[in-house]
Amino acid sequence: MPNIPDDVFTEPDNFSPDTLANLGPLRRLAGVWESDQGLDINPKAEGPERRVFREHIRMEPIDGQTNGPQLLYGLRYHIHINTPEEAITFHDQVGYWLWEPATGLIMQTIAIPRGQVVLAGGTATPDDDHISVEARRYPLRDLLDHLPRRGVSHRLLPHRHHLQR
Repeated sequence: MPNIPDDVFTEPDNFSPDTLANLGPLRRLAGVWESDQGLDINPKAEGPERRVFREHIRMEPIDGQTNGPQLLYGLRYHIHINTPEEAITFHDQVGYWLWEPATGLIMQTIAIPRGQVVLAGGTATPDDDHISVEARRYPLRDLLDHLPRRGVSHRLLPHRHHLQR
């Protein structure tokens, strides 16, 4: 069980508003990236299908985020992929890359419009040239006990969202 600090409510109040200066190893990712060099290999019964794709990635700095005593800086990202022969979306993905300077924690949230979401994590130093995050399948109780929040306990709460015209 993680070591839970006595005060899990007080948020830092003296953090820098300069996200780019505090992104650590994520800083070089900020901006817009494009490539037409992608290659998708899709397994098919008759053999692998190969398709060239175009990728457009936008990574925008967000304001520092507090989570109790935890302070995160990050990038909101959107990846859009299509093929040269089709104007429709081949792949779409949104999420956040987050960096916690106090611990070196890196998190990536991933959401794709097929009802799939992922939280991956890893660690890095501010000047690292290599970032690696990993998501593993856990039983729900293990996942809740190990979510990175500098030792603060987590709970999975029910959520309901009702929209009406």
